[in-house]
Amino acid sequence: MTMTEMMNAYNARSASHTYALGFVRGGNLYAVKLSFAELSRFFKLDRASSKRGGFAKIRIKLSSADRAELSQTAELLGAESLLTADPAHNKGENFERELTERWTSETWVKDSIPFWMAGDIRVDGVEIQVKLDGAELTNEKLLSRLA
Repeated sequence: MTMTEMMNAYNARSASHTYALGFVRGGNLYAVKLSFAELSRFFKLDRASSKRGGFAKIRIKLSSADRAELSQTAELLGAESLLTADPAHNKGENFERELTERWTSETWVKDSIPFWMAGDIRVDGVEIQVKLDGAELTNEKLLSRLA
């Protein structure tokens, strides 16, 4: 599958079309809301290791110039240490928790709801998929199973 095919397949199945992208710049954690089209400029085609199947995957990768540009309009959440505030969870989960509790009145609870069923959080009736710089958006193996 090409990256364009993977992007189209993912976007067609996604329950959310708004994304909260998190990134670190200068020791601070930021979040910015983007559409799929805006987010797609940061997509990079990557591959799983041959030991893990070697399938294609799309990652979100920001350059330092991208982070500098986005930080002009992004919301400053606080220190980078927010990503490791709860050592029982990974950085992406800590970021999702921070946004959930900041942007909604809910207490975050880890779940495994797939991207085609719902976003990670719901704000004012809008499903939002939460991603951190460096995260995998999707992969060929998963999209093939969904087809």
